[in-house]
Amino acid sequence: MVNPALQAPAGATVTYLKPREEDEDAVLRAHLLDIISRAQLSALFQPIVDMRSGDIVAYEGLIRGPSDSPLHAPMNLFKVARANGLTVQVEHLCRKVVLERFAELQLPGKLFLNVSPECLLQREARHGETLEHIHRIGINPERVIIELTENQPTYDYDLMREAVLHYRQMGFQIAIDDLGEGFSSLRLWSELRPEYVKIDMHFIQGINHDPVKLQFVRSIQEIAEKSNTLVIAEGIETQAELLVLRDVGVAFGQGYHLGRPHPAPARAAPAEVVKALARNGVAVYPQRGAENNAVSVYKLLNEVAAVPSYMSNNEVYEIFVREPKLMIIPVVDDELPLGLINRFDMIEHFARPYQRELYGKKSCKQFMDRNPLIADKDTSLQDLSFRMVQAAAHHLFNGFIITEHGRYLGMGTGHDLMREITQMQINAARYANPLTQLPGNVPIDEHIDRLLASGTRFWVCYFDLDHFKPFNDVYGYRRGDDVIQLTGKILAGHCDGDRDFVGHIGGDDFMVLFQSEDWEARCQAVLAEFEQNVQDFYSIDDRERGGYISEDRQGRKVFYSLMSLSIGAIRVEPRQYYTHHQIATAAAESKKQAKKIHGNSLFIDRRQAAATPAAG
Repeated sequence: MVNPALQAPAGATVTYLKPREEDEDAVLRAHLLDIISRAQLSALFQPIVDMRSGDIVAYEGLIRGPSDSPLHAPMNLFKVARANGLTVQVEHLCRKVVLERFAELQLPGKLFLNVSPECLLQREARHGETLEHIHRIGINPERVIIELTENQPTYDYDLMREAVLHYRQMGFQIAIDDLGEGFSSLRLWSELRPEYVKIDMHFIQGINHDPVKLQFVRSIQEIAEKSNTLVIAEGIETQAELLVLRDVGVAFGQGYHLGRPHPAPARAAPAEVVKALARNGVAVYPQRGAENNAVSVYKLLNEVAAVPSYMSNNEVYEIFVREPKLMIIPVVDDELPLGLINRFDMIEHFARPYQRELYGKKSCKQFMDRNPLIADKDTSLQDLSFRMVQAAAHHLFNGFIITEHGRYLGMGTGHDLMREITQMQINAARYANPLTQLPGNVPIDEHIDRLLASGTRFWVCYFDLDHFKPFNDVYGYRRGDDVIQLTGKILAGHCDGDRDFVGHIGGDDFMVLFQSEDWEARCQAVLAEFEQNVQDFYSIDDRERGGYISEDRQGRKVFYSLMSLSIGAIRVEPRQYYTHHQIATAAAESKKQAKKIHGNSLFIDRRQAAATPAAG
């Protein structure tokens, strides 16, 4: 029951006070000052692993506040420090705690010590306190790398170079953290020429599935090699990511898969990591798909002079007479396209009796196609091609108007559009088959070359459908495409996506490059699943009699068995082959032998193994 004496008078407004934001800030400031005065910070260390040997070569020193504190996380800790002008004091304490704990644990290798550019540029931070402390605890400065962690923009690059030179003269090396994430990390790389760069984890996680991330890391690695910089990949969380990065040539790795931050970290990488890095073979790179949507109609732009709608038909006719190769004239008023005049349409009209006398002096809109195809310059060629196919046939000859925000730019021809689409499809099919989206001939050859260069043993299996052409003749190409897609899915489903490469050569031909030791069992599983599923594509009668009748190439009636799958396999030992051309020839010969066997079959060319040169 409420005490009446504590009740507010009738009609009075009651205000309930909340803790003020200023009070919260004051509490956090006091808490931070207490942390600083009592040095209540603890150090964690995360290993950095050599991608060639699997050895731990360094540790990054990390910091944590008290475990029961709102400033436990370093992000909160430094946020409050910046708000209260205490960044330098906190960073100096962090360095002291990390260095002392590193020396106490007697950890091997180097230490990456986090320093913000903001703190590095403070004059009082460049008087040698860090060096003096290192000497007191007995660490050689050559074992310490100053890792620049960027939390805000860096603009004074001259001063930054001066500060870095100061540290280098004391024996330290320099690293840049989170390359690709920070405000100016690429500029810092160029200006400071660090010994190490760390690639932000965004570009590392999922790199085995993302060709864009792969290309980014490859580009960074290429720049690093030319500038004598060593690359460290941050945020590695899976073995697949690890092996892709190793194959790209990245020197060092860091992440949960290699070791989590710990107060007393391990001195050796996990056994499975060391084993994976020591294993011969190559990772399967993510493949780029068709990139046709990146090309717009602007590529097909032709500058064609337009005429205004008030121009007479006689004047337009004279333009056609003067320019025999001109087929189309656009009609444009105030930069807005109205239509197209076709050369042959105008000549045909004027060839009729009295047409020129009747219409010669009238507006050219008289003979204009008022519904032309119009596309903005950023329209993809695929979208325009679809519209062209759906539209009336005359648009293919007339071409299309290209605009920018509705304003006339020029013309494109149907011939150029079809030629470009065809070329793009050819190019795309070389990289990814449009039907199955599996890698095409170029990626297959590139992967074989990588396998050959690695000096590892692998197996090449050439898959081919038997009786596929007569099936197409009887059941139609659409169902034939379904069978090809089914085959691609079965192959991918029975392969290790991180070790085995599945490619679609074209038509009903596939190739799998196995590194899995159990490749033969995988092939037998593919044959069993194909035999079971392919029956669904036939009629009940054809399934019951085990085949169907169709004409052969000479027009004779022939009984064909149900489709089957033939596999020709070869084993590739180190130094046995030197080019993907040699392997393609040997695999094709093995496939021919497999097709001589009735039904689903796996032919292993034992001669290849017998001919393998002795190691030595």
